[in-house]
Amino acid sequence: MPYEQFIKKLTVPAGFTVPDRLRFENLEARSITRANLVDDVRGINASLELIARTRGGGWPTEPVTEAVDYVDLVWHELEFRDGYSFAYAVYDTSGIYLGCCYLYPLGRRTELTEALLAYDVDVSWWVTPSAYAHGDYAKLYAALRHWLATEFPFWRPYYSNREIPPAAP
Repeated sequence: MPYEQFIKKLTVPAGFTVPDRLRFENLEARSITRANLVDDVRGINASLELIARTRGGGWPTEPVTEAVDYVDLVWHELEFRDGYSFAYAVYDTSGIYLGCCYLYPLGRRTELTEALLAYDVDVSWWVTPSAYAHGDYAKLYAALRHWLATEFPFWRPYYSNREIPPAAP
């Protein structure tokens, strides 16, 4: 069966409230909103090559403008509200913007295959070059693994980034 034309819906139990704020060591992920616009535009535009190398995928293809990113952020807000996907802006505890992480349905970012049917969420992330240099790319991966194990009802996450750090013991 050709699965590549399908998107596997994210499902959470009835009554489950998806966290809008997550903390791990000195990282804090907040559901992304239009309030993150200035930080997000600056972060994306400083990170184009790093996003392509670490996260992969077809976005972004060029620097983003505030107008284009505003639409993207509102879209993320609506999808979060409707439970279709969950996107977070990531900051350190001193308020420095580090990047973003995403919980998407399989088949949306990564083409759905028979092998991927066993997974229940597509997880990806990116950080700015300075955050990468400080080790925050690997730390955010550890945070995502922790959050998915403790805060979400997803049992089989698929980490779709091109660059996957070694898992800490």
